[in-house]
Amino acid sequence: MDDGFTVVLDVGKTLTKLSLWTPRGEVVAKETRPNTRLDAGVYAALDAVGIEAWAGRVLSDFAQRGPVKAIIPVAHGAACAVLLDGELAFPPPDYEEPVPDAVREGYEADRDDFALTGSPRLPLGLNLGVQIAWMEAVYPELMNRDVSIVTWAQYWAWLFSGVAATEVTSLGCHSDLWRPGAASFSGLADRRGWAKRLAPLRRADEALGTLRPEWSERTGLSPTTKVYCGIHDSNAALLAARGFSEIAQNEATVLSTGTWFVAMRSPAPGAAVDIGALAEARDCLVNVDAYGRPIPSARFMGGREIEILSGIDTRRIDIKPDQPGLLAALPAVIAERSRALPTFTPDVGPFPHGNGRWIDMPIDSFARRAAVCLYAAMIADTSLNLVGARERVIVEGRFAEAQVFVRALASLRPQDRLYTSNAHQDVSYGALRLLDPTLEAMSTLEPVAPLAEDLGAYAAQWRRDAARIEAAA
Repeated sequence: MDDGFTVVLDVGKTLTKLSLWTPRGEVVAKETRPNTRLDAGVYAALDAVGIEAWAGRVLSDFAQRGPVKAIIPVAHGAACAVLLDGELAFPPPDYEEPVPDAVREGYEADRDDFALTGSPRLPLGLNLGVQIAWMEAVYPELMNRDVSIVTWAQYWAWLFSGVAATEVTSLGCHSDLWRPGAASFSGLADRRGWAKRLAPLRRADEALGTLRPEWSERTGLSPTTKVYCGIHDSNAALLAARGFSEIAQNEATVLSTGTWFVAMRSPAPGAAVDIGALAEARDCLVNVDAYGRPIPSARFMGGREIEILSGIDTRRIDIKPDQPGLLAALPAVIAERSRALPTFTPDVGPFPHGNGRWIDMPIDSFARRAAVCLYAAMIADTSLNLVGARERVIVEGRFAEAQVFVRALASLRPQDRLYTSNAHQDVSYGALRLLDPTLEAMSTLEPVAPLAEDLGAYAAQWRRDAARIEAAA
C-alpha cells in the first residue's frame, strides 16, 4: 500500500461501520451506525440515503486525521442498487421483505439448476435475482430504460467514484445470477436480459477511479483518493482468515458469526468442488472468493436466533464478564437436557422446516444463555458437516468470544483443530488484504479447548429430536 490511511466502509445488515487504517494494518478510528429499514411504499428498503449522510460526516472527521489514499467498500449480500442517469433510481429493497407470490411463481420457473449456480431457492428476497424481478414489476417503465444494476458493495464504490461495477463475490452470493464453475452469468441472467444491465464486471482489488469532486469538497478528502471496487463481507472475512499462517492456503473452514453464521470452506489448492453434492434444501450454497474460486458454504441466522432465544435478557452470551458464570451453569443444563430445538428463523438454515421450541427451558439467566450457546454450537456443527469442513476451523466475529459456544463446538469436532480470532476487525482487515495480500494478521489465533463436560449423550439426543422435528414438518 502507498503511504497514507485507508478507509474501509463495511455496510452490514445490522450495522454500518467506517474504520481508518494505517498501511501496516493498524486501526486508527472506527465509527458505527445502526441500520434502519425504510418504507418505500410497496416494499421495505435499505437506508442508502441515511448511510450516505452519516458516511459524509464520518469521512469529514477522518480527513482531519491525515491523508487518506484509499477507500474500500464491503457489504452484505443479496442487495443491489439500480442506477439511472447518474442517480439512484429508487430505494434498494431489503432482502427480508416478502416477495409477492405472482412474481415468485414466474421467477421460479426460470431459475437455473442448483448444480449450475450453487444458489439454493431461498425465501423472501435472499436470491438477488428475485429482487430484480420484483423491481421490474414495481417499476416496469423505469426498469425498461437504460438502467445499470450494481451489487451492494459496488453501489458505494460508485457513489464515491462515479464508476459503476459489479464483482464476483456479490454475484456469487446465492444470487441466481452467476455460474461459479463456468465463471459466467447464469442462464436466468441472460434470458431475462439482466446480464446486459448489470454493470461491468471488475475485480474486488481493482481501483475504479478516484474520489468524485463533490465528495472531496464535501469531506475534505483528497481528490486523488483511490476508490476500490470492494467485496462481499463474508468473503472479506475469508481473506482475513487467510492472513493467518495456520490457515493460509491450507484446507480450512471459516465460520463467520454475526446476524448470519456463514461457514465457508476454503478447499486445499487443487481440490475439486462438486456443487451438486451440496444439500440445496438445507441452506448450503456456493460462494465465490475474490479470485473467482468456488467456496462451499452453509448458513443459518445464528445471531438472530440467539436474540430470539435469549428473550428479554439483555445480557449477551458473548459478554466477557459473564463467561465464567455461563461455563459454571453448563453442567446443570447438560444433566437436565435443557435444550432448544430448531428452528426459530423459518425457511433458512440446515433445519428450515422445523418449528423451534424449548425442552425444559431454564429459568436462570446464566443457564438459559448457556443452553442457547449449546443450540448455536449444534446448528454450527451441522452446517460445518454439510460443507465437508475438516482439519481446521476458525470462528471469527462477535460470537467467537462466547466461550460455551466455541468450546462446545470444539467438543463436537474433536477431529479438527478449532481456533478463534480475537480480532474485532476481521471483515475490514480482509478488505485491507485486497490491497496488500502479503499483509499478515495483527493478532494470533487462539486454539479452543473442548469443554470439560461430556456432550456425547446431550448431542445425540439433540440430533434425534432435530431430525424428528424436521421430518415431521
